[in-house]
Amino acid sequence: MRTFLLIGLLPWLFVACSSILQEDHNIPGNQRVQAAIDKVRADLEANLKNQVPSLNVLIQTPAERIFVSSVPAGGTPVTETTHFRFASNTKNFTSTAILNMYEDGWLDIKARITDPIPGTSVPYVPNTPNWDFPFKYAITIEQLLQHSAGVFDVDNDPVPGFNGMSFTEATQNADPTHQFSTDEMVAQLIKNNLFYFEPGTGYHYSNTGYSMLSKIIERVYTTKSGSAKTYGDYLKDYVVGPTALVPVTVHFPIRADDTVLPSPRVEGTVLLPGKVEKYGDYNMSAQVGEGNGYGTMGALNTYIRSLMKGQNVLKPETVKLMQTNVSTANAEYALGTNFRKNLGYGHNGARIGNLALMAYDPQTDVSIVVYLPLWDLTQGNTSFIKCFEALYEAAYAARTTLGYPGKP
Repeated sequence: MRTFLLIGLLPWLFVACSSILQEDHNIPGNQRVQAAIDKVRADLEANLKNQVPSLNVLIQTPAERIFVSSVPAGGTPVTETTHFRFASNTKNFTSTAILNMYEDGWLDIKARITDPIPGTSVPYVPNTPNWDFPFKYAITIEQLLQHSAGVFDVDNDPVPGFNGMSFTEATQNADPTHQFSTDEMVAQLIKNNLFYFEPGTGYHYSNTGYSMLSKIIERVYTTKSGSAKTYGDYLKDYVVGPTALVPVTVHFPIRADDTVLPSPRVEGTVLLPGKVEKYGDYNMSAQVGEGNGYGTMGALNTYIRSLMKGQNVLKPETVKLMQTNVSTANAEYALGTNFRKNLGYGHNGARIGNLALMAYDPQTDVSIVVYLPLWDLTQGNTSFIKCFEALYEAAYAARTTLGYPGKP
C-alpha cells in the first residue's frame, strides 16, 4: 500500500487566478457559477494534460446558496451530501473543541501543557519520561494551536531511521492496519531529539502538534466526565453530533479499523507517472486531531458559516480570539484558522488524493467550500501545486461571478 502524507499547506501559497469576466447578470447565478467552475476545471486539465475527475464548489451569500459540480463528459457529479476526506480542515474543529473547553473553564489556552487541568492535579499531557520531548515544559496550548511551539512533524517530515520517509508513512506502509497513538509519535521526538525551534520563536506547520492537542482534549474530557473518553467522543458530544448546538454530518475516526467511507462517497485520485491510484477506505488513526475528518460539503458549509458568525458552539468573542494571530511569525495563521483576503477565515487540507478548503468572509457574509478529489504527481510537486492552486481559483471565480471581490 502506497501512502501519501498530508502536506502542510503553507499560507503563503497564493493562486495565479485567471481573470474571469462578469457574466450577464440576467443569467441565473447557478448557471454563472457553473460556467466559471467549468472554466477553472478545463484550465486545470490543460495545465496538467490530465483529466480532472471533478471540481466542486458550494457558495452561500446573503441572497442565495449555490452548489455546482464540474465534471468531464461522462463523469459522475459530486453532490452536497457526498462524503469525502477533508483532511486538515480537521484542525479547525480541533481548535473549536479546545476553545469550547476554554469557555467552559475546563482548560486555559495560555497554560503550559505540563500545567494541571483546572481543579485537578492531572497535567494536560502525561508527566512521564516517555513524554519528555524537547521543550515540553515551555510549550503552551495556544502555541500548539498556532504552530508556534516548534514541535517536529513526524507525519510530514523525514524521521531518522525510516529511509527518508516520515514516521507515519513508513509505519503505515509496513502495516496498513497499525493502530497509531500520539505517544509513539512523541517517542520519535525523544529518540531523535527532534524540534524546529524554541517555543514562541517561529512558525512551522505541525500535524504532530495537533496530535498533541487531541491528546489534551482526550485527557481533559476524561478527567471532567469521570470516565474514559476520546477526542472523537468530545467532538461528537459538543461540536458536531446530535447533541451539539449545530449538528453536522461529519465523523473523526480514531481507530485503525474505522476505515470505511460511507456512501455516497468520493475516493481520492492520485496520478503518478504511468499509474493511477484510488484511496477511499483506509486507516486514519495516525491523523487524529489534525486530519482524520470526513464529511460532506453541505456539512462543512453549515459548520464554518455558523461558527464564524458566532452562531455555533463558540461565543462571538471566542470566535474573534480564534481569528486573532498572537504571534508575529505568520500573520495568516491564528488558532486553527487560516485567513485569506476576500475569502475570510477557515482552513484547507490535503490527504491522499483529496484537496479541500472551507472559508467564511465576514465582510460580505459569504461562505464557500471547494473540493477537488485529485493529486496530480506526474510532474512531482509542480503538478500538485497546480491542483492546490485550483482550489483557490475556483473559490475566487465563484465569488467574482456573483459580484463579490475576488483574488486581491
